[in-house]
Amino acid sequence: MQSAQTGNDVRIERLIEWLRDAHAMEAQAETMLNKQASRIEHYPQLKARIERHITETQNQAKLIESCLQRYDKSYSGFKDLGGKMMAMGQAMGGMMVNDEIVKGAQMGYVFENLEIASYEILIAAAKAVGDTETADVCTRILGEEVAMAEWMRSHLAELTQAYLTRAAEPHTEAKR
Repeated sequence: MQSAQTGNDVRIERLIEWLRDAHAMEAQAETMLNKQASRIEHYPQLKARIERHITETQNQAKLIESCLQRYDKSYSGFKDLGGKMMAMGQAMGGMMVNDEIVKGAQMGYVFENLEIASYEILIAAAKAVGDTETADVCTRILGEEVAMAEWMRSHLAELTQAYLTRAAEPHTEAKR
């Protein structure tokens, strides 16, 4: 299956494109998580888990870079910048709502599931072209994303209750 534009295997072209998308997604995640963690004041368990995931996210971006390097490719600075700008917009929007902590957790859970879907696609694409190293890297990253999504899902009710308890107390900030 050759690409009409380059003569290369279109499956490899798509894999490379999706790896670049994944790198941009991790850049967006890192910015989003850093902004979120910096604003959390009253929910230490959530803050600690986000900070742990920031380290995972930074490592994930490096792993994706290593996959691209095997193809003599690099990540897209333009896509990374776009992802970071989207994360900044998300952070600014979150600051404007009274239930920032709940909305942030909700969006974090949604974003983790986007990452899960992306890594499932990358694993399938890597396997389709026989790239076991990339499939293995993406499987490892997928495990971290699934763990974070599960942590978020299992703590949404508890976080909501903590927010509502704080919000009901006079002169107590619940927002973050």
